[in-house]
Amino acid sequence: MAVGNFDGVHLGHQALFAAVRRNAQGPASALTFEPHPARLLAPRYAPPLICGKPRKLELIAGCGISDLVEQPFDAAFAATPPISFVEMVVGTGIAEVVVGHDFTYGKARAGIVETLRVSLAERGVRLHVVPPVAVNGLVCSSTKVREFVLEGRVDAASTLLGRPFDLDGDVVRGAGRGRKLGWPTANIRTTNELLPAVGVYAVRARLLPDGPPIGGAANLGLNPTFRADVALAGAAGQPPLSLEVHLLDFAQDIYDRRMRVEFVHRLREERRFPGVEALKAQITQDVIQARRLLGV
Repeated sequence: MAVGNFDGVHLGHQALFAAVRRNAQGPASALTFEPHPARLLAPRYAPPLICGKPRKLELIAGCGISDLVEQPFDAAFAATPPISFVEMVVGTGIAEVVVGHDFTYGKARAGIVETLRVSLAERGVRLHVVPPVAVNGLVCSSTKVREFVLEGRVDAASTLLGRPFDLDGDVVRGAGRGRKLGWPTANIRTTNELLPAVGVYAVRARLLPDGPPIGGAANLGLNPTFRADVALAGAAGQPPLSLEVHLLDFAQDIYDRRMRVEFVHRLREERRFPGVEALKAQITQDVIQARRLLGV
């Protein structure tokens, strides 16, 4: 059984699941916590989740984990002594626990890898510790993935995730400006907590549950050319960001469909243009660059 929070299911998490699959004599299993412990222990400082719960479960299942236990993380569980946590895990009947090198557990995170190893051994259960997973010298972590996404460095985030950063949302009706400009867009309403930095991106989109990938250029921002009342610096009190995706060589009616958007590369920052013609000329260049980067 792999144990952890697994937010983002990055390459480090995937290494834990791979170890479980290699050693499992039966179904590969994992234990995770819901909600993320930071939501209870330090709600004011809890980071935005890389992906929502449905996507997290989908990604974990895609790593070959067939038995997933979601432990409610409430005040009572947070107060569990380390040894009681060990007894709970052993009570599941597993033969081996798989954790990352920096795993902690129990009240006040008092339990560490070495105390876990001893406590499990006393109960006849093995411990497998997965060392840090690094890509180009950079250790994979959920914190680093968030940092890259928030900076708009989505290509860097993808190297740690092992896939592009993505978010799911519903295609809703917008103001229709894109169509009037000659670049129709799908307007995506998402509840994903983590969003990339405001800007224009080369993306791949797919209609869920199993549509083929469609190349595109997306704008995540505030449409400042049409909104004199918004600032470009992300000031507090501004309206919510909008995500508009121009799908390349695509002309179907997809209102009210569910769509996944994968952020491949950041093309530029969002900026205010002096007029519609200047904006149209820039969008033309954005689409040309997106096609080149996506190979479509």
